[in-house]
Amino acid sequence: MSKPYKGFEPNWFQGKIPLNSYRSVFKWGAPEQIKAPKEKMLHDVMNRFGIDDSIFREYQQDLGLDEVKFDIPVQLAPEHIAALKAIVGDAFVRTDDYARFSVAYGKTMYDILRARNKIVENVPDAVVYPDTREQVEAIVAYVSEHKIPLYVYGGGSSVTRGVECVKGGVSLDMRLRFNKVVSFHETDQMITVEAGISGPKLEELLNDAVSAFGAKRAYTLGHFPQSFEHSSVGGWVVTHGSGQNSTYYGCIQDMVLGQSYATPKGVINTDSHPKKATGPDLDQIMMGAEGAFGVLTHVTLKICRHMPETVKRFSYMFKDWETGIAAAREIMQSEAGNPSVFRLSDPEETSVMINMYGVMDTPLKHLFKARGMEIDKMCLFLGFTNGEKGFSKNAARNVARVSKRYGGLNMTGYVCKGWEHGRFSDPYLRDTLQDFGVLMDTMECSVNWSEMARVHAEVRKVVKARPNTVCMTHMSHVYPQGGNLYWIFIILENDAEAFRRFHASILDAIQKSGASMSHHHGIGKMFGPWLEAQLGKNEFDILRALKNHFDPDNIMNPGGTLGLDIPETEKRDLLK
Repeated sequence: MSKPYKGFEPNWFQGKIPLNSYRSVFKWGAPEQIKAPKEKMLHDVMNRFGIDDSIFREYQQDLGLDEVKFDIPVQLAPEHIAALKAIVGDAFVRTDDYARFSVAYGKTMYDILRARNKIVENVPDAVVYPDTREQVEAIVAYVSEHKIPLYVYGGGSSVTRGVECVKGGVSLDMRLRFNKVVSFHETDQMITVEAGISGPKLEELLNDAVSAFGAKRAYTLGHFPQSFEHSSVGGWVVTHGSGQNSTYYGCIQDMVLGQSYATPKGVINTDSHPKKATGPDLDQIMMGAEGAFGVLTHVTLKICRHMPETVKRFSYMFKDWETGIAAAREIMQSEAGNPSVFRLSDPEETSVMINMYGVMDTPLKHLFKARGMEIDKMCLFLGFTNGEKGFSKNAARNVARVSKRYGGLNMTGYVCKGWEHGRFSDPYLRDTLQDFGVLMDTMECSVNWSEMARVHAEVRKVVKARPNTVCMTHMSHVYPQGGNLYWIFIILENDAEAFRRFHASILDAIQKSGASMSHHHGIGKMFGPWLEAQLGKNEFDILRALKNHFDPDNIMNPGGTLGLDIPETEKRDLLK
């Protein structure tokens, strides 16, 4: 932390995490890294909860330092395990408790609460670590022949129960070996990689393209989700992911040029031509399927020139949410060049952020009062531009012109730099706070400008109906037609099922508001029961037809993915 606590400070857990422990699985990111809230932020949250520091005097949750052990026998026959070992090698098929548990859960709080309470369920029978495309294709062919359920684990950052092995079977863990660059083409500005490559590794290679590939300059993918440190390229593609710089670089579906999948029906390859009119787009059909049609092996992505020296940062404060929305829409519809990062926070998130990033410790707090801005009404807008020097400068100038027209207070790039510093580390707060029973999680949706204020109000009303709930919202991933509303809620909760019911009530509210129930988190098994109602029956039947074509025996990520194999009676129970 930048400043030590002046008063009581909780005993944030900073000890060494045992290698085979529950915490080593559910903890966010790097094993030894933690993040504790600043003192002002912690007191702000406590005030909103109406609590004192008594709950922080001792841990409210199990720290998860025990070795992973459970009594769920391996159901896969020995001959199947032997066959898998023949494909990838003896050392790369594991059936021990830790390996099975390590790929069972993602990072939604429903998963983490179960892990902390040692509720182990839906683990695979075996974990396989493939090395080549040929191995993946052979595994898919084998499990298809023997009707063995198959799941895939990439970075593990799913917040939709996307990786959970509901039917047992086999989980392919792509992290260990299936993470290589296949080819790099500077002339065409594209790179082909294996699906298990991590975001940081890919970005590092592109930034260092001169040394790594003998390129003439540095490159970037421009894809930086908050889960960046804990996510894989394959996960981005199969869930329709988006990064924080999407307003300029686009979402992952804008970056994909070609894909290869191993499916029960055989290998599916798409070409890497930039645009084509050859019938329905197979790339779009396969993206977002979350492993329900097959296993993504290779993906070809377009890349961009890396020019960090042209970045122009900005931060503005608007008097209220409505004014901020109006300014944001004008920026995106003015056709003067899109910023790269574009983030507008509602009043509650703004209040928390100015404490989190130390704004109230600067002279800026006096300017707010002088401009007649009220702490619980004003809204923070921050971001930066990318691109060629002149383009980046002009886009920033347009942001300045529009913000000034709507009465925005210019705070330079100071606050943006504070946000940038924590953009990938803020999720570490979840572990330190949850040790004391303070739970933090997220939801998001896509909405048009004309519905933005109403959807925000309606969903927020449902979230805030739970007593003593912090509900922060920001707009990001913005377009001329609308944008993404992203909710961050903080509650006191230790029970997994109670959390699941609360989570379901928010999904209900998003769907009833008319918004799209997911902008970039995907659907998985947690959102699956809502998907048919979201799309419509006729539309959902198209997905069913594709599933029946690629996977007639339902062995690819079965158990609720995309809601494709949930019985209607069970679906009704889940939607309650």
